[in-house]
Amino acid sequence: MSNVLNEEKQQQIIVLGQLGWSLRRIEQQTGVRRETVSAYLKAAGIAVRGPGRWGRGTPTPTHVPPTDWTAAKPANEVITDSGEKTPENPQSQRNLSPTASTCEPYRETIKLWLDRGRNATAIWQDLVDQHGYSGGYQTVKRFVRKLRGTHSPQAVGIILTQPGEEAQVDYGTGPMVRDEQSDKYRRTRLFVLTLGYSRKSVRLLVFRSSLKTWAELHEKAFRRLGGTTRVVVLDNLREGVLKPDIYDPTLNPLYRDVLSHYGVVAMPCRVRDPDRKGKVEAGVGHAQKTPLKGQRFESLEEAQAYLDHWEQRWADTRIHGTTKRQVAVMFAEEKPFLQTLPIEPFRLLPVRRADSPSRQLCRSRACLLWLAAGLDRPRSQSPMGRSSCPYPRSEKLPALARTPASVPGQLPHQRRGSL
Repeated sequence: MSNVLNEEKQQQIIVLGQLGWSLRRIEQQTGVRRETVSAYLKAAGIAVRGPGRWGRGTPTPTHVPPTDWTAAKPANEVITDSGEKTPENPQSQRNLSPTASTCEPYRETIKLWLDRGRNATAIWQDLVDQHGYSGGYQTVKRFVRKLRGTHSPQAVGIILTQPGEEAQVDYGTGPMVRDEQSDKYRRTRLFVLTLGYSRKSVRLLVFRSSLKTWAELHEKAFRRLGGTTRVVVLDNLREGVLKPDIYDPTLNPLYRDVLSHYGVVAMPCRVRDPDRKGKVEAGVGHAQKTPLKGQRFESLEEAQAYLDHWEQRWADTRIHGTTKRQVAVMFAEEKPFLQTLPIEPFRLLPVRRADSPSRQLCRSRACLLWLAAGLDRPRSQSPMGRSSCPYPRSEKLPALARTPASVPGQLPHQRRGSL
């Protein structure tokens, strides 16, 4: 085999081959030639489709529970509401002419919400929750269209995935929330994980982002979903990708270890190719334009509770515009295909640094391996006479596949010179 790929790229190829992707599709996604991909798949014992089978079917995935998800039928009518009947409000029906819209009593309220940038979906949902509005979404949509005019939608491509195959993650701008420490309103960050098949999303709010926060948000999202997908598609943000590259991006070691603990393979988008994760981009925009637009909250807990209520009450029960089906129903079909969660969560071991009284997370993979082996970390003497960790946080160490205890007579600090 003339081309030798790194371990991350090999793992990507093997996982995509197990998912039944064709050689041409794997080549387009990873940038590796089909001949090289075929050689790695054959070496891993994965069947490769012959020339006579191109486009004539898809191999059966390695993990297929006995659920006939293909037998589901699309909805006959497409609307964005949940289809539930709202309680009647007699006051909203009074003093209206036969041709007047049921939204007319709320004209000033709707204008105020439009001035804040809210869309028709958010306005209809708030009318139902806060004012007991009994009309449907289409009525509100027509009324809003008369107030602000119409616009033509932009055509985009659709990436189809099988259940449990792919999830997409990204950050977005969250609402203004009062910070308890400064007693001032601060802009939050919105973390969104969206499943590629059902479009089920998990949305979490944080004040600031870091490598530790990014890893914890993934774990919370996996726990909320009750399983993991085989692949996670992400942008080239610094928490996940140290060095963006078209063919061979360098993942953050800690982020790679977290995903490996849950049996997930990261697949960074190519540079200048944001449409590859358009599903999560739509999920971020949906939350920004609908529940969070023009909103302010007094605490992060209040904002998260409001977002969770909206997620369960409206986002999960809506009819998706692309799939023409309810998100909750599609997620119920996809959930059996998700990988089982490990019993123990990934532990970010806190260590006490000698030069700091506070407990901080040492992000060095080598130090984590020392702690995992139950050994004392090596210390180096600084010019100030303080003992510090010899593995600086900025140092980019390669992935270590084995713990120090599995290498007889050779520990991490002895291997650093040969890496």
